[in-house]
Amino acid sequence: MAPRVRPVAAAGLRHRPPAHHALRPQWPRHALLAAVPPAGGGARQSAVRRAHRAGQGIRHVSGRAELVRGVGLVKRFGGIVANDAVDFVVAEGDLLGLIGPNGSGKTTLINMLTGHLEPDGGDVLVRGQRMSGRPPNVYAAMGVARTFQQTQLFGRMTVLENMLVPGLARPHSTWDEVARRARRYLDFLSLSDVEQLPAKNLSGGQQKLLELGRCLMLEPAVLFLDEPFAGVHPRLRDKLLDRIRELHQGGRTFVVVDHDMESILRISRRLVVMARGSKIADGEPDAVRADQAVLAAYAGL
Repeated sequence: MAPRVRPVAAAGLRHRPPAHHALRPQWPRHALLAAVPPAGGGARQSAVRRAHRAGQGIRHVSGRAELVRGVGLVKRFGGIVANDAVDFVVAEGDLLGLIGPNGSGKTTLINMLTGHLEPDGGDVLVRGQRMSGRPPNVYAAMGVARTFQQTQLFGRMTVLENMLVPGLARPHSTWDEVARRARRYLDFLSLSDVEQLPAKNLSGGQQKLLELGRCLMLEPAVLFLDEPFAGVHPRLRDKLLDRIRELHQGGRTFVVVDHDMESILRISRRLVVMARGSKIADGEPDAVRADQAVLAAYAGL
């Protein structure tokens, strides 16, 4: 028997949800690239099952479970070495700032750590599982979510519909539960008043908040945020900082990449610095800021 469908008027949506709670066929398929867990059997589903077996290959950092590890990551673009044997670890509970001059390889690194770019050398491990050749949706199914420098929203869809796309992609989702979670996160992000507006009508800062909300709908173990403060009005930037801090205090794990040094230093508990494709510092923010190699590489720090 088909699950009960919430009436369209009650849900506040322009499109009636299908009875099986999946997305309408005309909704863009690439919406699910980093949102849809693998369906059915096969190697992808097996990888996810293996990764969730209790304790399989999971290392610990200071007593905290290791979520994502990059080992000797190398990426070349022609003759340019964007990342040169970079080691990188994200442990449960981290609020990690990733900084470095333009062209230092920060975005390339997180592209590899989230499955959006295949390394030329080295390995990425998620919860102890080697991820070589896995697409972004497998990373998402294993708890790795990310935002992008340029927001990846559906401009003609409403704010609420944008939230529902990743929410309905989760296994065993029900329409009522997804709609409730979406509205709860919209309220948390101060977007409830604009839930029926097309996403393209939002300000740049509101779009950044919405993209964070879309990631939260996946209930990820770790969120990679790529330049979340870029082009954001100071008032909305402060709101975004507050929300990241609150989410971290509630147990979320973050990696935040940005050029806004003031913002990064306000929230980071750990700081990693990149320069010329290599990691040159990793530690507590005060210690990293005093590092001579960092001062030489990053004059604005």
